[in-house]
Amino acid sequence: MFEAVSFGPVIIWTRLIFLLLGTWLTVEFFLRLAESANLSLQHFKEKSVHYVLAFALCGRFFAIVAQYRVFVRDPLRFFVLWDGSFSFIGAAVGIAIVLYFHTRMHRSTFLQWLDVLLPAAIFGSAFDWFGKFAAGQSYGKPTDMPWGITYDTMGVRYTVPIHPVQLYYAFTFLLLTFVLLVIRKSSHRAGAETFFGIFFASIATIFFEYFRGDFSIPVFATKMDFFVLLMLFMSLGVFAAVELKLTQKALLVYEGILIVVFGGYAIARQWLPFATFELRFSQFLAVLSFLASVVYVVVHRRKYPHL
Repeated sequence: MFEAVSFGPVIIWTRLIFLLLGTWLTVEFFLRLAESANLSLQHFKEKSVHYVLAFALCGRFFAIVAQYRVFVRDPLRFFVLWDGSFSFIGAAVGIAIVLYFHTRMHRSTFLQWLDVLLPAAIFGSAFDWFGKFAAGQSYGKPTDMPWGITYDTMGVRYTVPIHPVQLYYAFTFLLLTFVLLVIRKSSHRAGAETFFGIFFASIATIFFEYFRGDFSIPVFATKMDFFVLLMLFMSLGVFAAVELKLTQKALLVYEGILIVVFGGYAIARQWLPFATFELRFSQFLAVLSFLASVVYVVVHRRKYPHL
């Protein structure tokens, strides 16, 4: 492994090198996709500070949440910004949040921006995973497969060959980037890249996370939980589709029913006799992301049938 490179007294973390390389290539890729889609880039010049701060702060925040045990044991690491603890996906989420607020008054919709942001973010994530592989982060479980790798570092708790799960992610995301470019050329409606990108990325996340051997925030769920989540997002989609056709009183009734039904389930869930199983937090987020993207794309296409 190549966790760091030393130049005299200077230590450069390998993960940081890949993060910087991935960020640079992602920005170039994103800007070219935006130009090809005829999206205005003027607000990036006007609000550049907002985008840089969102990228840095959200990337750091997501990384701290994912590794909160490390930061709780050593609080001084909060201020060691060059240690490579950074979430590329978190940074992309930060950019998306700023994009949403700065493009609300534009002729282009937020979904059109997501269609160019998502392929670029997935492409950059591949370099992030290469960096994690070199640094021994987000490592896998022990394996007898011939491609298993062995780390010699205190950061990895296994001394036997383990799954190179970081490479699974990296090569899958590179392939997914190519697939999204093909979809982009053949699609005639907004949302195709967003839907298929999140769909395939979610499947890859749910599958590959079973090979992870490092610490993660556990989520204990039941099959009923996922059914209720599905019903919730479908209800929100129906609500968004018929919102303009309902009176104010009908809107309040509809919202009240949603709160009572799904809020009641959340409260009563702990007393229901359903068998639970453990998921990694990233797998749970993948499910939520997929459901949210389906609802958003469907509602957007109903609202903007010409896009």
